[in-house]
Amino acid sequence: MHGRGAVNQKGPENSFLSALMAFKAAGKKLPVNLVLVCEGEEEIASPHFQEVIKNPEVMAELKKCVGVFMPEAGQDRDGGVQVSLGAKGVVELELISSGEKWARPCARRALQPRAQVDSPTWHLVQALNTLVEKDGHTPAVEGFYEKMKPLTAAQEQMIRDHAAKTAESTVKKALGVQHWVHDKNWADSLILLESRPTINIEDWWRATPDRRQDRVAAQGGGEDRYALVPDMTATDTLAKLKAHLAKQGFGDIEVNMSGGYNPNQTDGGSKLIQTQLATYRKLGVDPQLWPRSAGSWPGFVFTDAPLSLPAGHFGLGHGTGAHAPTNTI
Repeated sequence: MHGRGAVNQKGPENSFLSALMAFKAAGKKLPVNLVLVCEGEEEIASPHFQEVIKNPEVMAELKKCVGVFMPEAGQDRDGGVQVSLGAKGVVELELISSGEKWARPCARRALQPRAQVDSPTWHLVQALNTLVEKDGHTPAVEGFYEKMKPLTAAQEQMIRDHAAKTAESTVKKALGVQHWVHDKNWADSLILLESRPTINIEDWWRATPDRRQDRVAAQGGGEDRYALVPDMTATDTLAKLKAHLAKQGFGDIEVNMSGGYNPNQTDGGSKLIQTQLATYRKLGVDPQLWPRSAGSWPGFVFTDAPLSLPAGHFGLGHGTGAHAPTNTI
């Protein structure tokens, strides 16, 4: 498959559904019962997925399950497979700086850049600059790390084992990078990837009545994304961000959370994970356990109460260009 979302997530899902249709067409009965749950809002932090899961009919069926998995093209380019035991959570939000709320420049129309008026766009830039330290990377929001759960010794060993078996040069080539942050070595960069929450700017825009780009915007906005690790929560992180902006003198900036969810974590000894490992080995693949995906998916709706089920990804095959305009599987 080739096209937007082929790797993440249309290809693996299409393969899995095609296999189910093949069983049905052949008149073969599966040895297990399946409950299929689908959503299409993961890229905007799944604002409505909990409503689906909390539906009484859906919840009753999910409570019968021993685990939940998402079909995935789970192999690296060298053919190795990782079995992730969780994923980071996320907060997706929009920050808006407006002349009307700030009460500094003109509230309703854009002006030619003049020395006598303030710019909401630069006001937003200054606010965003307070969210990270001078290195441009480390989160600077007060209390951001206070609920962060450190990696266990076993999780850190998983990472070091993976680093020893995986070519750093291959990963750098795939990502198009030459250096890791702070010039960390390969293993330490992976530990940062797994253990640290992040604050990222996803998009930037400014609104002017005539859409001309040579004017001081009457309103500017940006989309931020926060990646969370256990035991951080989306609601607590949002509250900390708002408190930080107010303390830094940017309480006028509007904060609109469009979606978000908590991290999820699954026990490697659960029946779901052990069955996945056994299946891979039966197919001649030696899988590596991985503490959690550096990306996010709303697995918390399964791993948290009231379901408290193990959850993860599963599948062979690999592809390139996830999140790019065009990718291939």
